[in-house]
Amino acid sequence: MCGICGAYYFGGDPTNLVYYMQYTLQHRGQESFGIAATDGRKIVVTKKEGLVSTFTENDHKKLLRNGNFTPTIAVGHNRYSNTGGDDIENYQPFIVQTKFGKIALCHNGNIPDTSSMKKILDKKNYGLDGDSDSEMIAQMIAYCSYGDSVQSIEEAIQMALKTVKGAYSIIIMTTDSLIGLRDPWGIRPLSLARINGSGFAFSSETSATETIDAEWICDLAAGEMIIIDKDGNINQIKMFDQVSENLCIFEHIYFAAPASVIHERYLKTARRHMGERLYAEHPVEIFNKSEWIVGGVPDTGLPAAQGYAEASGLEYRDLFQRNRAIGRTFIQPEQRLRELGVRLKLLPYSREIRGKKVVVVEDSIVRGTTMVQLVALLRSAGAAEVHVRISSPPYRYKCLLGTDTQRTKELIASENSVEEIRQRIGADSLGYLSLEGLIKAINPVPGYGFCTGCFDQNYPEM
Repeated sequence: MCGICGAYYFGGDPTNLVYYMQYTLQHRGQESFGIAATDGRKIVVTKKEGLVSTFTENDHKKLLRNGNFTPTIAVGHNRYSNTGGDDIENYQPFIVQTKFGKIALCHNGNIPDTSSMKKILDKKNYGLDGDSDSEMIAQMIAYCSYGDSVQSIEEAIQMALKTVKGAYSIIIMTTDSLIGLRDPWGIRPLSLARINGSGFAFSSETSATETIDAEWICDLAAGEMIIIDKDGNINQIKMFDQVSENLCIFEHIYFAAPASVIHERYLKTARRHMGERLYAEHPVEIFNKSEWIVGGVPDTGLPAAQGYAEASGLEYRDLFQRNRAIGRTFIQPEQRLRELGVRLKLLPYSREIRGKKVVVVEDSIVRGTTMVQLVALLRSAGAAEVHVRISSPPYRYKCLLGTDTQRTKELIASENSVEEIRQRIGADSLGYLSLEGLIKAINPVPGYGFCTGCFDQNYPEM
């Protein structure tokens, strides 16, 4: 899970727009970020470790060469690593030379098996700077571009992606075009928006394009490529004959911001409906409503908690004060950092909690690290009882398509029953939303499906 964005802007500096979009997409990746831009002749790039907020005015001046570089297109990437180490060689965007000039590539997703790509690149002596699957995709496009029958960068992209099986939403910048595309299984989202009649923007989430006051045009379909050319034309290409929509269901549960819209579904509303169905499936025994409060774990648990409170008639209260300076603990690269991050991130509102029976709603329990500490925090704040409700099914199986859960043994639900998990986290009761209830809450548009492999091993066929 990464954040990617790009802007072709005829009305000013696109690097500013990409910066604002990256800021909005910060929740999708916090390890590094990068921006590449072109003035129609050259491509320049900057990459930094950490958060987008560390990109200073001086960094911006250096990128634009102190005013001697006037870009028209820019792309950006927020990194959350699944494969590849922490070295700067694995930071994106990747810049490669093709027969048609240099390109910059940003990738969101994961390719489980890169052996076929690596075999080709090694045989043709295409050296890799790092060990990222994303760099391999970029180099495969470069390699394919030199084929005798290849007449355009779009043909090179399609040829290269025939060797790639996995999850990818990709944005590619050439010196005179901006290209967005999705894999034929539709695992990761990507949308297109219009910038005030003066350009176009691609982004992993609609909330990012709304930040720059761009108007949504469409979500890219599975297996679709959209090219924005120098004249502002939109060219759509169906890259694969066989496609299926299998959007990662965790985009609706956790990854994407609640202000985003994916496949015509507003995520905040969908998450509130998850909470309503969660109460229908797992109510608490209420004899005296004044003894109870309902709250959520910031931030992604809050809409579901509100839905649970509304359906139950119980009072909704904020349970935790969040330290905004601390990032998402789930996407910390090391277990120890996740554990420390929980205590730094959340401070319980003791005077709201003391003496109450608390229903705490969270979007998921993955490794169990966070929930053990949250229950302990609520009890230390004086909760009389702690009842945990989860607005998704038990996360039992590893993901190889863009979520950093590649080892099943790390997952608390892989070898433990719901009752065993309840005991391990120290809750008075525990209830998970069923998969059927989850999908009904999302209420997907007909024809759109989900990858639910982390819950039931129902992965898309590749």
